[in-house]
Amino acid sequence: MKFLQHLLLIAPLTVALRLDRRGKVVYDGYKIFRVVPGINTTAFETHLESLEAIDLTHNHGHIGEEHFDIAVPPENLPAFEALNFASEVLSEDLGADIALEGEPAGYPEREVSASALPSLSWFSAYHAYADHLTFLKDIQSSFASNSELITAGRSFEGRDIQGIHLWGSGGKDSKPAIVWHGNVHAREWISSKTVEYLTYQLVANYNNDTTVKGFLDNYDFYILPIVNPDGFLYTQTSNRLWRKNRQTRSGISAVGTDINRNWPYKWDGEGSSTSPGSGQYRGAAAGDTPENTGIRTLGDQLADKKGIKLYVDWHSYGQYILTPYGYSCSAVAANQAKQDSLAKSLATAIAKPYGTRFTAGPTCATLYATAGGSNDYVTDINKAEYGWAIELRDTGRNGFTLPADQILPTGIEIWEGIKYLLANF
Repeated sequence: MKFLQHLLLIAPLTVALRLDRRGKVVYDGYKIFRVVPGINTTAFETHLESLEAIDLTHNHGHIGEEHFDIAVPPENLPAFEALNFASEVLSEDLGADIALEGEPAGYPEREVSASALPSLSWFSAYHAYADHLTFLKDIQSSFASNSELITAGRSFEGRDIQGIHLWGSGGKDSKPAIVWHGNVHAREWISSKTVEYLTYQLVANYNNDTTVKGFLDNYDFYILPIVNPDGFLYTQTSNRLWRKNRQTRSGISAVGTDINRNWPYKWDGEGSSTSPGSGQYRGAAAGDTPENTGIRTLGDQLADKKGIKLYVDWHSYGQYILTPYGYSCSAVAANQAKQDSLAKSLATAIAKPYGTRFTAGPTCATLYATAGGSNDYVTDINKAEYGWAIELRDTGRNGFTLPADQILPTGIEIWEGIKYLLANF
């Protein structure tokens, strides 16, 4: 993504972030704006470094008007407002939005039986990283005959990238794979919670819903809720808006690489950055992050076995269902018409519970260019039939800091869509 070209790419390096007594970044008083610069994009970009604005996202205007979502620190609000660009306020206080997420809740108690499912109250709050690992262990033990815990390599700081493999009556590794992973971008907390909710529904309903049983009997599910554990943990302890992994590099002061700009396919094109300080830094070489190596190796292995039917890289925010391709706005997958039709039908199904509207279409032509992205790699290298990225709630009011009371509704609407998708391949 060409986020505000070079000025905004280096802006995070110049921001004098404030810390609380625990050393955690404080965003109190930051105001979030959606700016529509119109024909004045270049002029808008020239001011952003001095404003010390934090980029959140940039819609390039392929559908709707081009706009930027930015967080402006309180001391620079008068200067931003004096620029007089067309804008709307998405949040009056980013710090207050983060506070509404609440502190990580304790792990909910479950029944004493080892076969009992985790409590559904898991989806009423956000939780510490260690509790996500406990959730995986508990849901696996509740479905012990048809599941196993898996790892997909290790993170830069040495944490296992943990997940779960589910299967049906045919036995493990007997069917084409469905792969889901979340939190490749650390600040997108709703993505891991949603992946866990889908896992919960598959396990909870296998023995009492013939449709769900059919899903597991027809496919092997490989589910990795948090593939960027170092970055995710950092968002909980140090900086809520951190995006990348925590990889350090010799001679470079900036920390982190965007794991989802690091896939070794169409790596060096438009839609990533060569600047280590950028949130979209693609790395020094294609595939040089340990996290990418781990999840990529898993995908390669599955492609060589029974093949990959569906690969979804879960993100937030924006409410998009993004099909190939990200590296090009003109490239077309062999089954593009089928993919786009199915994605639009998925959006219709997602809207049923609450009316939440998703936009569906090819990544570049719908939203923005992405070089070195997951869905392009799995489509062309792994030959996945469907290689998608899905951006969850919302459209900007809360953005990355989605309140905990939206975790369960997000899961419910996405499960409604996934049931349609798995029944209509």
